[in-house]
Amino acid sequence: MDLRPSRRGVDGGALPEPWLRKTLLTSDGERISAVCDPWIRTGGVPTDRPTYVVSHGFTGSWSIGDNRRIASALSAHGAVISLDHRGHAESSGECTLGKDEPADIDAAIEWAYWLGAPNVITVGFSMGGSIVLRQAALADDRTRPAAVVSVSSAGFWFYQGTQPMRLLHRAVFSSVGRTLLRNGFGTVVNPHEWEPPYPLDPTGAAALIAPTPLLIVHGRQDTYFPIEHPESIEAGARRGAVERGVKDRTALWLLDDFAHAESATSAELADRIGVWAMKAVGVSDADLESESDAARDVEHNPTAAG
Repeated sequence: MDLRPSRRGVDGGALPEPWLRKTLLTSDGERISAVCDPWIRTGGVPTDRPTYVVSHGFTGSWSIGDNRRIASALSAHGAVISLDHRGHAESSGECTLGKDEPADIDAAIEWAYWLGAPNVITVGFSMGGSIVLRQAALADDRTRPAAVVSVSSAGFWFYQGTQPMRLLHRAVFSSVGRTLLRNGFGTVVNPHEWEPPYPLDPTGAAALIAPTPLLIVHGRQDTYFPIEHPESIEAGARRGAVERGVKDRTALWLLDDFAHAESATSAELADRIGVWAMKAVGVSDADLESESDAARDVEHNPTAAG
């Protein structure tokens, strides 16, 4: 979740328009706005490497400049599907703060397969980081990702240890706050508080992901969630691998100069994430070196990807 203003471009440049647009139908009946950016090396969806599915933070959207910049950088490594989660922007329904949103990712993964992708890498930011963890833990064989990247995610529910999170809770749990979120940010929040038993939290979800590769990215400058959150997710993932007797493929990046989620994610960091993910699923170093050159072109010339 990141309520700070988004940068609409990079160095004043215009970001490319998506290649494809689609309204997806989730298993519980929500209509999800989604777009696809092609792999810039071929102009389509490659059938020999994963497609990325990007999950935005609270009040986010695929159309925000930060998310378009991230999609452009990731498209150096494969096709990229971005979406508006339920209750956000052009999608139907109400935001449930990560409870029901894994079904949105399932629908995006199914679209990726329909487009020809052999498998999918999920990348989520803040609320979206929690969503991709939960989606991977709950997925069946058809919708299980090949790798998971969670950026700036909470480690557990109901955290109010920072001022931004206290303000966010007041907004979400008051009618006046929800009206502000709806009118000011295009985000419709479900007004009903969760009742026990609570949905699987991000740390519990991480424990069920191995042996799927998992990258946790978090900033020491994060004003929403301090480093106890990524450390909790990492510990949960590693503990779960040991308890289930499977290979632990968890990585944690704690970045000194990184703040929170999409607005803090440069094209360079998105490219680093893309390189890690492709290595995790077996793409060669030689291919990745040339692809990173393409991503750097996006950093300096954002129209290069479109």
